[in-house]
Amino acid sequence: MKSKIFVGTVLFTLLLTYTSEAQRRRKTPFEQYSTVNFGLGTSSYAGDLAPYRSPVNTIFKMMRWNVNASYTRHFTPNLAARVGFTWVRIAGDDEYYNRGGKPFDGAYVRNLHFRNDLKEFSLVGIYQLRSDGRSPNRRIKFSPYLFAGLAVLAHNPKAKVPEFYADNNRWVSLQPLGTEGQGQPGYAKPYSLVTYSIPFGLGFTWKVNDQWNIGVEGGFRFTGSDYLDDASGFFPNPDVLKNDLARDMSNRTLEQIAARTGRDRTETVRRIVYPNEPSIDPFATPLDGWGEGNFRGNPVRKDAYMLSSITVGYVLPSKIKCPPIR
Repeated sequence: MKSKIFVGTVLFTLLLTYTSEAQRRRKTPFEQYSTVNFGLGTSSYAGDLAPYRSPVNTIFKMMRWNVNASYTRHFTPNLAARVGFTWVRIAGDDEYYNRGGKPFDGAYVRNLHFRNDLKEFSLVGIYQLRSDGRSPNRRIKFSPYLFAGLAVLAHNPKAKVPEFYADNNRWVSLQPLGTEGQGQPGYAKPYSLVTYSIPFGLGFTWKVNDQWNIGVEGGFRFTGSDYLDDASGFFPNPDVLKNDLARDMSNRTLEQIAARTGRDRTETVRRIVYPNEPSIDPFATPLDGWGEGNFRGNPVRKDAYMLSSITVGYVLPSKIKCPPIR
């Protein structure tokens, strides 16, 4: 009997508390507010030059940077929307990623590399896992959240010209060259330099004072392109390519010196391609398996990138108080 009374008392107390809180919220509705945020963080790329099946290397081995700015509107204690711009650099390099022929010796022989500056314009929804206070100055101290949305992405992959060029420090745009035959008869049209991405992830903000927040966020971006790295399909017939530069940037297997790192590839390529011929010059003739019709990339899975960021946020005044007229 006593246990039933106890349970009934607890349920009645909870019901009374819930009713009281609901009435309080109706009397004191949530005061919507906005924040502007600026951040700096890291970026990692996953694609044909950094496969998903080697996740630790993919995330950490060629980590680059991102900078971002955004505007967030808080509509309810739990829901917000954010528009933002993020400038991201991603990069990949077969020689560096697979140095010594590990983990992927075929990719080492392929010897492609790139860098790409992405411009991401995003709109995401935010769900705060803990309800905010009813006004900006009463927002909670620690606020974890989830986010997901859609973004427009502009990109332009580039690579360094081979070491034997006089101006071998020059980076050139790869899309106009049609390195997989794009734009030539019998091949696909050039790939677009504008695509979409789907951002999602999690983060948290820490209230410093009534006006300022500090936040940490991490997220993943699936994209609509397999050409952030300029590699997706097959090696083309070199005769159909536009010029010598296009041919040299399309198939880089015969370069003795890796263009981006400056390292001599001779011994590793010889060991991979001619394991029983220690004296042969591996760059004397085209390599069987890395020519026309062979895979240059993997067309099955599109490219992606990961971002992390530390942000500083400023809470915009919800009401501007005019000075009294004297």
